[in-house]
Amino acid sequence: MTIASICILVACLLPLVCAVLAKSPGFGKPRREGGFDNHNPRIWLMRLQGWQARANAAQQNSFEALPVFIAGVLLAQQLHAPQARVDGLAMLFVAARLGYIGAYLADKATLRSILWAIGLGASIALFFAH
Repeated sequence: MTIASICILVACLLPLVCAVLAKSPGFGKPRREGGFDNHNPRIWLMRLQGWQARANAAQQNSFEALPVFIAGVLLAQQLHAPQARVDGLAMLFVAARLGYIGAYLADKATLRSILWAIGLGASIALFFAH
């Protein structure tokens, strides 16, 4: 398994990490006291505020970023691009996404946008890595 393949798995798990962060303050509390509502999770999530709401937004954006990244890695590997280049771009994507999530949680909008662009750039670069 290549480093880039491991990066695909890591990238696929990042939205789940964001979801746990968003929902975590509601765990262990009864629904009637504002605890997580697994009967209507999307409605419950829409009512979040502050860092929890940003964690949920980061989850959604992390899912949105996956298709281009996964397609880029798979195409680059299929076209036998230099594996070191593919691995480097994949690690750049994951690092940018981790930073993006951190910046989102910390409400650093400009930094978040820069990191989003770096991640997108890494994904697009994978299409031309051969």
